[in-house]
Amino acid sequence: MANWRVSAIQLTSTPQPTENFAAVVHYLQQLSRAYQDGLPHLVALPECFAVFGGRDGLQQQYQAPLGQGLIQQQCAALAQQFGIYLLAGSLPTASADPARFASSSIVFAPDGSIIADYQKMHLFDVSVTDNTGSYRESASTYAGQKITLATLGELKLGLSVCYDVRFPGLMQALAKQGMNLLSVPSAFTKVTGAAHWHTLLQARAIENQCFVLAPNQTGTHANGRETYGHSLIISPWGEVIADAGTAPGWISAEIDLNDCARLKQAMPLAHHNRFNSELKP
Repeated sequence: MANWRVSAIQLTSTPQPTENFAAVVHYLQQLSRAYQDGLPHLVALPECFAVFGGRDGLQQQYQAPLGQGLIQQQCAALAQQFGIYLLAGSLPTASADPARFASSSIVFAPDGSIIADYQKMHLFDVSVTDNTGSYRESASTYAGQKITLATLGELKLGLSVCYDVRFPGLMQALAKQGMNLLSVPSAFTKVTGAAHWHTLLQARAIENQCFVLAPNQTGTHANGRETYGHSLIISPWGEVIADAGTAPGWISAEIDLNDCARLKQAMPLAHHNRFNSELKP
């Protein structure tokens, strides 16, 4: 089916998974009541949706192998309960380094099974003029080593997480595999979000001629970190279809994946891109 419903849930996640899952259930119930159109439905959660911690080692406490652990079990149960495809924006999973966890984005099918997983590849080691000041994600997080395209029928979902959006090579590789929807679950800071969030996401949509689904964290969290909000759904032409603003909640849109194919036929960027072929003198 070329027509899908896509939704993004925007949260101000806390250190307590029970609180965060309660909020997710609340918004899923609202979405379920609002849309009974029979379309396949993909709902995306933001980065660190289940447990929001910083240098306190909180994420490590909840890491589990892929397909195991309470957080993943609860995500599978929610996908089944609401009959949706659920993108668990990011959650901690075990990695090859016992001292660090992987930040995994996982797609659950309506039957609760795992369709695809991706581990955040680019880690946020930067200085920002905000309440936190310095971020060193690599101290606790193990960088992913693969790209992931999830095939959900006609929907070809390219997975990324937050800081990945600044590295267009990842999205270009996904586009070569047929991506028509890019997910960017995030916990974008208030400072960097105000400067770059809309611009980066719209650029990724335009240059790859795909829809973008970007759920973000929002507000001030228990550890003092401030996130930007403005979860977005963007068209392949770069138009903002929905913007969640700064309050917790959700956005939703019906998308037609044929829009991607029509645009690529009218403006064949992949064919015109001279960096995809060997240049001759």
